[in-house]
Amino acid sequence: MPESLYPPLDCQALRPIVRKHLRWQAWARCIEANGLTIERPRATAHPEYPSVVYPLDYGYVNGTRGGDGDALDVFVGQNTTGLVGALLTTDHRQRDREAKLLYDCTPAEVYTAHGFINYDRTLLEGVLVLRRDMSTLWAEAS
Repeated sequence: MPESLYPPLDCQALRPIVRKHLRWQAWARCIEANGLTIERPRATAHPEYPSVVYPLDYGYVNGTRGGDGDALDVFVGQNTTGLVGALLTTDHRQRDREAKLLYDCTPAEVYTAHGFINYDRTLLEGVLVLRRDMSTLWAEAS
């Protein structure tokens, strides 16, 4: 496998910067106004890699464009929490970086999406950035 174009992300430095500067309200309004399209429902296999099964609904935010030129990706949970976070990903196969939003995810679904993205870090890895602290998400979930 060719070496990645990107150096490893400095997770400790990146999280607070993105958390502070990501326009959370604007993205939440965009999702509410444009809606979401689910391309890969929970428990379905990736079309090119059948051994990869999506643990959450996965799709995109309508009317947007992400870092790869396609619509902005989103994992969708089964809660009503709205926009809870983002995964800043490095795809070593595609040789690109992009954000994947986390919408309506419970704390357990946040952990699941993070683990899914980081399952094989030689292929794909991601840095989790939460809109609010995880302890706040857990308190809201109970």
